[in-house]
Amino acid sequence: MKLTAVILTFNEAQHLPRCIASLDGIVSQVVVADCHSTDSTLEIARRHGARVVQRAWINHASQFNWALTQLDPDTDWVLRIDADEVLTPELASQIRVKLPELGPEVEGVYWGRRMTFQGRLIRHGGVFPIRVLRLFRYGKGQCENRWMDEHIKVDGATADFSGEMIDDNLNSLTWWTEKHNRYASREAVDLLNLEYKFMPHDSVAKLRGGQQAGVKRWIKERVYSRLPGGVRAFVYFVYRYVLRLGFLDGREGTAFHFLQGFWYRYLVDAKIAEVKRHMRDRRVGVVEAIEQVLEVKV
Repeated sequence: MKLTAVILTFNEAQHLPRCIASLDGIVSQVVVADCHSTDSTLEIARRHGARVVQRAWINHASQFNWALTQLDPDTDWVLRIDADEVLTPELASQIRVKLPELGPEVEGVYWGRRMTFQGRLIRHGGVFPIRVLRLFRYGKGQCENRWMDEHIKVDGATADFSGEMIDDNLNSLTWWTEKHNRYASREAVDLLNLEYKFMPHDSVAKLRGGQQAGVKRWIKERVYSRLPGGVRAFVYFVYRYVLRLGFLDGREGTAFHFLQGFWYRYLVDAKIAEVKRHMRDRRVGVVEAIEQVLEVKV
């Protein structure tokens, strides 16, 4: 059985050795899909035995789906992992033992994903662990065609492992806020697309019988997106920080829930309002306004 891990990178020298080390003894091959890093990412990848392929960046979904076309044809399973993520020993053991036992009808595997923020593991707020599908049969799965918050989709049966992966990014808070500013532009594009329908809508949203990711996406697209901009960000923050006990995550948790649960989502709404104002003032269409305001080509 050939299991290949795919890691998307851009200047991930700080995280890549730790990520690859967590895959030791689990995967047959590591493929690093890089978008022209300028640090030592490529040297580190090759030193750890990974195969490197390169392509200019568009978004996560298109980069990952392109990476799938670069895999060896004898690949059986694909594991998607980000450079700042690691498999816990429990999850690694389950993959090693349980994956060969899965029947041919199983096309994907879900497990839990948690996140640290400023060195603290976030345990409250109803956010983690997120159930994510990160392991799938080669040729049976692909990434949603979205600009933000993309998931892997399969059509067949899935299995669940109880182990978890941890997102433990070591970069500064300045880096985090700059990244989420870019993410806010991408999420604004997806939310604008729900209203203006200027590109195909690809979604795992499913309320009945859906996995956690599908249910959350359904709520986001059918409920959250229809609430007034700005107000919805505040309501979501109160839900997370008060009702779901996010305040129990301490000082670091307070920063996380405020920045990720309110500031980021309010920024998305502000960017959406800016695009609409640009459309009205300049008398241009939504696609042109997105490119001019958000600097995103769709």
